[in-house]
Amino acid sequence: MAGSLARLEQCLERLLPPATTHPARLHEAMRYSVLGSGKRIRPVLVYASGQAVGAATDALDVAACAVELIHAYSLIHDDLPAMDDDDLRRGKPSCHRAYDEATAILAGDALQSLAFHVLSHYNAAALGTATRLRMLESLALAAGSRGMAGGQVIDLEATGRQLNIAELEAMHIHKTGALIRASVLLGALCAPATTDAQLQDLDRYAKCVGLAFQIRDDILDVEGALETLGKQPGMDQQHEKSTYPRLIGLEGARQRARELHVTALDNLTGFADSADPLRWLSSYIIERER
Repeated sequence: MAGSLARLEQCLERLLPPATTHPARLHEAMRYSVLGSGKRIRPVLVYASGQAVGAATDALDVAACAVELIHAYSLIHDDLPAMDDDDLRRGKPSCHRAYDEATAILAGDALQSLAFHVLSHYNAAALGTATRLRMLESLALAAGSRGMAGGQVIDLEATGRQLNIAELEAMHIHKTGALIRASVLLGALCAPATTDAQLQDLDRYAKCVGLAFQIRDDILDVEGALETLGKQPGMDQQHEKSTYPRLIGLEGARQRARELHVTALDNLTGFADSADPLRWLSSYIIERER
């Protein structure tokens, strides 16, 4: 996976507008929010999913960059005072703190637009038109009202009131899980021979790891450290948010994450050793410290 991360950084560096290009402050803020930091879980899932079905790496580069640009846009907007009001992201000031709120909003907007431009325009020869349209549709749905944006609204509306487990899982399937599922799907679609059965298995895998990712985030917000997380812990409690530890306790949350990990692996039984990076990622997601 180290090679995939190096490829991703090079591609992102190349695809983002130079900081010196007019309007320089906007491009500077975009690069500030994307380059040189982050876990890169979503683009790594693109590469791992593509590897599992034999996709060409050049095609995966485009999908991985598009997914990471969408993720970066969502983080900028999530951190705004009108949303989660976070001052730190990835161990440095949030975009609106490093620049200003207006620039942060526009940087997020521009990154979202750039993601779709990248996916529709670059390496056109590597993917057919029908596949590229399906990928664009999947990414758009994951980012919109039936995905991340909708999940964020549910999260905001739930602040200060207690959700039950079913409501909490539904929220996170939208807010966190939608882009993770899209990441796995986009990687798989980069291989022309991927079957519908494989796509279904990979989607079920992605649904499990997406929810497990959020549960681990909830746990880390309780017991993580600022130096490791790169953001202020305890914000969920401060904002009176419903979380897995709050509803079922820390050990209950850990157990739920382990169950999801097992189910995720079960959905990969039909794949060969080429899916081992996906297996490793599922384990990493429930054990990570940031």
